[in-house]
Order: sequence, then C-alpha cells, then structure tokens
Amino acid sequence: MPRRVTALRLGTDPVSLASGSALVIDARTHQVLLSKDATDVRPIASLTKLMTAAVVLDAHQPMDQRIEITDADIDTLKWSSSRLRPGMVFTRQELLKLALMSSENRAAHALARNYPGGLAACVAAMNRKAAGLGMLHTRYVEPTGLSPQNESTASDLAKLVGAVYAYPLIREYSTHPQSMVTAGRRELEFRNTDHLIFNRGWDILLQKTGFINEAGHCLVLNTVVQGRRVIVVLLDAWGRYAHFVDAERIRDWMETSGRTLLTRVDPVRAADASAGAVDE
Repeated sequence: MPRRVTALRLGTDPVSLASGSALVIDARTHQVLLSKDATDVRPIASLTKLMTAAVVLDAHQPMDQRIEITDADIDTLKWSSSRLRPGMVFTRQELLKLALMSSENRAAHALARNYPGGLAACVAAMNRKAAGLGMLHTRYVEPTGLSPQNESTASDLAKLVGAVYAYPLIREYSTHPQSMVTAGRRELEFRNTDHLIFNRGWDILLQKTGFINEAGHCLVLNTVVQGRRVIVVLLDAWGRYAHFVDAERIRDWMETSGRTLLTRVDPVRAADASAGAVDE
C-alpha cells in the first residue's frame, strides 16, 4: 500500500513538498527558512555514509592503503547489488569516493571494517561524533544505511551537513559527477546518484542521497541559491524522483519569491536546527 504524505502541521505549504520531513536553513546565519516535521525521527538510509566518511577521515589512515573487498562486505540485510566483488582491491581513497558519489554499500562497509578497531569501533565513533554535534535524536547501528535502525531527524542532519562541509574530500567526492576505477583488468565506471549534480542550474557544494523502503527517498544538500549558501534536508519522499522535485521546488521558490523567510510550519528554533554547523 502506498504511504500517505504527512500533512503540514501549521500554515500552508507554498512549496507543496512530497517529503515527509524537510528543513532548509541559511548555512551562515542558521536562520530557519523552511521546516516541515523536522524533529520527526525517521530512517535515513545512505545519508548514513556522510557520518561514515567523517569518522574514517578523522582516523587519518593512509588514503593510498589498499583494501580488499571480502565476503563480509556483502549485504545480507537487503541483498543490494554491487559491482565490487570479493577479491577486488581498491585504495581507501577510491572506496571513499565510491561511497559518497555512488553510495556504494560495499565500499562503505569495507571502509568501516578497516577502521582502527574494526566495524564495531567505527559505528561507536559515528555515534560519539553524532552526540558531540548535538544530534540527540540520531542512532547508527551500521555504516551503510541499509538498516532502518539508522535513524535521525531533519534537524539533526542539518547539523551533520554543516559539520562535514569542513571536510574537503567529502565536498569533492560527494559532488563528483562520475569516476572510473580499476579492478584487476577491468575498468568500472560509476556515476553520482544525485541527478541534480548534472543539472547546470544548481551550484551544489556537498550532497548525499539515500533510499531504502523504510526511509523513502532522502536527500541532503549544501548548495548556493541566489548567492546564499543553504542547507537542505529532505526525508521520506515517495516517488523515484520526488526528493529531487522537492529540491527544485524549494530552489525555484527561493529564486522567485524574493523573500528572506520561506515559511515556518512547525516550531523548530534556528539555533536547535543548525547547532554545530560550520561556516565558510
């Protein structure tokens, strides 16, 4: 049975969002521009990989270290497909790029498995970092986002998007359009999962997509609209392109309305929504 889109709690939605939760904040002033059920706890799918990437980079392991994909990296929860086969070897840098750009689950799992202390230590670091950023309603149980037990809120994720903006490699790899990697004698081409990256109308500085059935389609952006850097969080959108359409509607509304404030449809304070954000 298709899920029903949650109605706005207060006021009229000028953007007609399909996402169950949404938050748009000014990345510099932390002003809330748009808020829809931003404190609802929801599964976050592959948005998880932003935190995985952050703690992997925090560990300062050699980026040129070669890591082998093993049977342990095969997804036995959703049985998602992957072109990264056991026995293939990649550098940590290549796996990080594939995890962020193409949302490659085996890449993210291999990174976490090779974290100092192993997979459990990596997940523990993810939860510690979330707590340190004030993401009080966030929980990670694994590094890929395939588990629906990885949960957060739009408000918490805005803090994460603001914080990981400080990592040049996360900015670069998450917005890379496509890349080739060598696997033995094979050349594998991967593309960005975010269709907006290929749209010339966007100036995207950092992004991540996500989808599992329990989470719907999810999207976070750190982007520039009308010369203003904003953080956009969209969760639980239904329809293959609904999260991208919501982002387009938000951008178009900002460009055409000429307003400083879009709308406030639930009581999220700007300070709560963006604490821990990192300015340029």
